Amino acid sequence: MDTFRRPLEEAGPATRAARDGARAMAPWLIGIAPLGFAIGVSTARAHIPAGAGWLAGPLIFSASGQAVTVELLGNHASAVVVIAAALAVNLRLVLYSAAMAGHWRERPAWWQALAAAPLVDPSAAVALEGYERSGDPAYGHAHYLGGAAMLAAGWLSSIALGATLGAALPRGLRLEFVIPLYLVGQLVRRVEDATAKRSVAVAVVLAMLAAAVPLHLGALIAIAGGTLVAITCGERAR
Repeated sequence: MDTFRRPLEEAGPATRAARDGARAMAPWLIGIAPLGFAIGVSTARAHIPAGAGWLAGPLIFSASGQAVTVELLGNHASAVVVIAAALAVNLRLVLYSAAMAGHWRERPAWWQALAAAPLVDPSAAVALEGYERSGDPAYGHAHYLGGAAMLAAGWLSSIALGATLGAALPRGLRLEFVIPLYLVGQLVRRVEDATAKRSVAVAVVLAMLAAAVPLHLGALIAIAGGTLVAITCGERAR
């Protein structure tokens, strides 16, 4: 037993922080892995070249962005439409970048660029948890990198598995339902106060009303509406 315990005790602060981040990311993978598998299957069924399907994971690194991209490519949309839709869906990532800006300001530009690549919903949540847990920025940085590495490994592996097995799975297996179910599951467990409930309600209504808006901008409209309600309610509460 000592043989296995000693490396853990002798690990440096950065290693321990990275391990904490990876451990914090593990519960997210329970929902993320089926989601990545479903997107991989959708990629295979859309008859997208295998190389493009495999590269979409690391290059886009966003479930919603990749889902939109696969759908549009499968419908033979133009490159301009595909790029515009993916950018519109991923505009929320700008908010995550703004949240990280204060923590990453002192880091080199190359570090910021590399760290920003896997900055999506789960990794942003794990990052903020790490920075809040310790007043030491170095701990927060390592915590984030550990979580991001765990996310990348799980996400890319699940996409690759889905893309590899997708063509062999029966068409009647509607795996695309995994995507909205995952998003609803992540949302419900985070809605705790009245402001959050109002924001979610407005966002859901707007999403349904704007479902037919071109370029999948309906999601962006819903996000903007829900955010505006949250800000307004927050100001009134003060």
